Amino acid sequence: MLAAGFAGCADTRQEGGTLTPGAGTMASAPPPFPQDKLLGNWGIASFRDEKDRKRTEAQARSQCKLPYTITRGPTDGIMMHVADDPQLHELKLKGAPGGKAYIGFEGPPGDPQDREVISFTDNLIVMRFVDPDANSRYGTFVYVRCPT
Repeated sequence: MLAAGFAGCADTRQEGGTLTPGAGTMASAPPPFPQDKLLGNWGIASFRDEKDRKRTEAQARSQCKLPYTITRGPTDGIMMHVADDPQLHELKLKGAPGGKAYIGFEGPPGDPQDREVISFTDNLIVMRFVDPDANSRYGTFVYVRCPT
């Protein structure tokens, strides 16, 4: 499952202030959607087996009673939690080749601390942690936008 996410992996070298592809991390590209589309209130649930996805979407919708709120960060990122840390952190939406998107700390996309955005619409986001250990513990997340 994660092999596809690492298929475009490459190392980067600093050359004249820009990152160039090599072997180890993914090259950057423009994100496939605006970061502001992530802001708002979301119901969240997770699944481990794709057959449970529709049921998980309904569970996420029911979580809108106590929504997870994604706000703008102090340096124009987004405030979210990362794996195994109860503190909010400012993260960035990062694009990668092939229209892929990642959410994580500043740096090349595909870092082990990143989340890979598997699918995105204005009202539904599906994402998973890149790190196989975090992914096995947390599963694949479904975010359903809560009504305003």
